[in-house]
Amino acid sequence: MSYTFPVTRTTHPKPKPDQSNLGFGKYFTDHMFIMDYDEGQGWHDARIVPYQPLELDPAAMVFHYAMESFEGLKAYRGKDGKIRLFRVEENAKRMIRSAEGVVMAPVPEELFIKAVKKAVELNKDYVPPYESGASLYIRPLLLGLGEQVGVKPAPEYLFIVFVSPVGPYFKEGFKPTPMAIMRGYDRAAPLGT
Repeated sequence: MSYTFPVTRTTHPKPKPDQSNLGFGKYFTDHMFIMDYDEGQGWHDARIVPYQPLELDPAAMVFHYAMESFEGLKAYRGKDGKIRLFRVEENAKRMIRSAEGVVMAPVPEELFIKAVKKAVELNKDYVPPYESGASLYIRPLLLGLGEQVGVKPAPEYLFIVFVSPVGPYFKEGFKPTPMAIMRGYDRAAPLGT
């Protein structure tokens, strides 16, 4: 199946954040991917829109029964300037398993991957340079909608992909903590964690 996404470009692009002080999840890019699902049409109306707040009904299933699933992955700029994704296929498969586990309509793997790639492509100017050690964090999000307060699967869903430039996870470098694993003892309960 082929997917195309109409793009509504923002008329007021956001200023680029200071690459040396990104932190995690503080800055968001100009555009995000959105797609709707309902029982009659399945997944439909895929589009790229300016990053914006969502308007949801107070009775949306996501608020009452936590009908929600999300993933997190990163895009990196290589020494050659090329942007690369890390294991996007595995994230797609995991989101499908999560959706099925809470009886939500799963986003097809091919659609998930294409939506992630499109969100990165449209926001490529936010992917930090290779030497910074920073990356572009990608947050695919699946929400159960439908105005009902009753325990049953949601009749509608919203799939969103938005991105955020983030600094290195360990700002001062990776410093492992030494520890010992004692397999002969149970700390909490027999064979507990």
